[in-house]
Amino acid sequence: MPQQTAETSPTPEQVFGRVLQQLRRARRLSQEKLAEESGCHRTYISLLERGRYSPSLTMLFQLAEALDLNPSDLLRQVETALHQPDNSASVTEATS
Repeated sequence: MPQQTAETSPTPEQVFGRVLQQLRRARRLSQEKLAEESGCHRTYISLLERGRYSPSLTMLFQLAEALDLNPSDLLRQVETALHQPDNSASVTEATS
């Protein structure tokens, strides 16, 4: 997977990871607790948050449910962050 450099924008996986981490922290969940609630391993959450992996559609739904979000709200936050000039992930509180 390409790494971000000064000349390139972050990948969608990297932005997804930042949004996921911010949402998890905003809900005061550990990686371990989010993993438990979404049915995966803690190291998988870590890899997602670091932009090393891209979640499957099924995992996206499971993560959204664990974060008390609609999957579309989770993706919308990633899309918004991708299109921000500085590519910063800013979490908005949306609930299902």
